[in-house]
Amino acid sequence: MRWLRMLGWTVLVLGIFWVAGRLIFAVPPTAGRPLETALPFDGTTTLGPRAAEALAAHPGQSGVVALPDGRGALIGRLELAAGAERSIDAMYYIWHDDESGLLLLDTLRDAAERGVRVRLLLDDNGIAGMDDTLAALNAMENFSIRLFNPSTVRNPKMLGYALYPLRMNRRMHNKAFIVDGAVAIVGGRNIGNEYFAFGEEPSYLDLDVLGVGAVVTDTEAIFDEYWNSAPVLALEQVIEGTGDLTDFEAAVAAAKDSDGAVELDAGNARGPAGRMVRGGAPPMEWTDVSVVADNPDKGIGKVDRDQLMIARLGKILGEVEARLELVSAYFVPGPRGSAFFADLARAGVEVSILTNSWEATDVPMVHAGYVKYRRDLLEAGVRLYELKPVAGMPQGHDVLGPMGSSGASLHAKTFAADDARVFIGSFNFDPRSAALNCEMGFLIDSPTIAGAMSNTLLNGMARRSFQPVLQGHDMVWQDPQPDGSVKEIDHEPSLGFGDRIAVYVLNLLPIEWLL
Repeated sequence: MRWLRMLGWTVLVLGIFWVAGRLIFAVPPTAGRPLETALPFDGTTTLGPRAAEALAAHPGQSGVVALPDGRGALIGRLELAAGAERSIDAMYYIWHDDESGLLLLDTLRDAAERGVRVRLLLDDNGIAGMDDTLAALNAMENFSIRLFNPSTVRNPKMLGYALYPLRMNRRMHNKAFIVDGAVAIVGGRNIGNEYFAFGEEPSYLDLDVLGVGAVVTDTEAIFDEYWNSAPVLALEQVIEGTGDLTDFEAAVAAAKDSDGAVELDAGNARGPAGRMVRGGAPPMEWTDVSVVADNPDKGIGKVDRDQLMIARLGKILGEVEARLELVSAYFVPGPRGSAFFADLARAGVEVSILTNSWEATDVPMVHAGYVKYRRDLLEAGVRLYELKPVAGMPQGHDVLGPMGSSGASLHAKTFAADDARVFIGSFNFDPRSAALNCEMGFLIDSPTIAGAMSNTLLNGMARRSFQPVLQGHDMVWQDPQPDGSVKEIDHEPSLGFGDRIAVYVLNLLPIEWLL
């Protein structure tokens, strides 16, 4: 019985430390905080006339243009920030302090110094090592930073997960960049070299959308809702002091001298954002666009299931009649999702799904979750494609480990239904996006964009993907070759004996809700 007494004492001591830790590192209150909202739209700004014309010529509609190129997506953000005259509101899950992140952050600082109001909402999970820099920027006039579900323990930050495990597992995965209430960029990209094909960094395949018109007002309203929500704390509530920009300025200077920055300037073909900043009107598709987003109270677990974004997307997907093409970097449909896609396929809908292969994924645990449903989907007639890594680039999970962030792999989250409407945003079809993370995106009525995505998936990405198929009871992987032939592989590509054991063990663990 001695071991029971020892266990009891251990539990008691740990409990005391846990309670003491929550008292010492309590979550600051937000009750009574003044409400802050977006600055009113001003038609006299450079971007204003374009937005005003859009609202007048296309009442209730929005102009959209896809941003598939990583470098162009970064240039667009930099040009919009440099041309901002009244406000910049940005929210992101990850903001790296690498070259692209530093360049964009420096452009926000320049905007604040010339009188633009900058509000930056960041998830605390994605700002490692940036406390000092963010504190200094937050101390500036016109620059405010808030954090979503931040750890009240800053070093080591992971201790916050031990003190508040449920709260800390709920993250804000949203991505939005709004300038002067006139232009918004929403999509799958975070801020960092790998999202923008910057320099020599192996990059993600990803997608953003630039929008003007009615959708900007709706996106701004969602930003305000998050900015004032209970899970969000002012940076000064969790990070002490006013920081120091000395290291930041040195790092920015180095970033400006980097090969990537030189290439960025050299290849700076004026995209839609740059043309708007210069008073132009770039070609856009005018159509109906809805912003679909989770209620930020999902971050504290106070949202009913029927209010979740997954429920709303389910209703949208439920209207599919002929074709569904889905791209999801981390695809773990769960029993209900698997049944949903399988039922569509059995009803005669052509369902095609692209996700990362074992070779390309940067989160092997998620791939293990996907494997559980692969056979059932194939038996129902769903076509699966597993993206191969780019030749000569490192594999994501080999480089950065099971919880890492990106090698040469897929990161986009989008679907096209019936070649008529398309969703582009942050939502992965996995349990974490469905139940834990806050997500958002644009739902666009656009045969043009939906058709382009369908063509990219079926005629482009399919040619650089493994396609698992069933031959009787056996599963084989068809591997398209550069010469047009197809090689068959009788086992999952690059999944060695040790990997198979790891996948099997991961499938036994009750962790799917966290994937």
